[in-house]
Amino acid sequence: MTKDEFLLRFNLSKPSSYDTQSLQRLAHFDQDVLRPAAVLIGLVERSNRLHVILTKRAAHLKHHPGQVSFPGGKYEQDDLLLSVTAVRETHEEVGIDPSLITVAGALPPLPTVSQFAVTPYIAFIDPNYQSKLDSNEVDEAFEVPAEFLFARQNLSSFHFQLKTVTHKVFAIPYQRHFIWGVTAQIIDAMQRQLTYLMD
Repeated sequence: MTKDEFLLRFNLSKPSSYDTQSLQRLAHFDQDVLRPAAVLIGLVERSNRLHVILTKRAAHLKHHPGQVSFPGGKYEQDDLLLSVTAVRETHEEVGIDPSLITVAGALPPLPTVSQFAVTPYIAFIDPNYQSKLDSNEVDEAFEVPAEFLFARQNLSSFHFQLKTVTHKVFAIPYQRHFIWGVTAQIIDAMQRQLTYLMD
């Protein structure tokens, strides 16, 4: 998948909503109390093929230690815009200079059990970027081919019961990494938006 192919498919497709069954466990949340946050779906084009930047959260973190995620975090007043939050957090976590990041679009906000409304921003990143990880937040940053990450056949889902609520969880393995949770929910929405024209 090239940059032009991605933009064509993303921009000509209707915005994809998140899986309704995955959101059922959040139905009791007051949407007005959700705190804004943003993540960056960073796309890097190498040899006419896009790759997606992911991080592995530091093992010592209190929340979601060791999980694979998109770089991102909560909105701060100085950010002014949520897109700035996504770029700032990518710079802080991975060390990518903001001048090398070009925001190109966004997905709808995704509510989470930690009471955030997470907006994923799609951005293109200069392939000559240099990473400098913040070891307090990130153990590793790596790239995954977009053709793999956004292919429907590579994503699976399963259900589990917690008290009276059935939870639907998405997952996608890649090499030694296991991607699940909110990150996989976002990937599911991206996959459905990119394949809309092909349905």
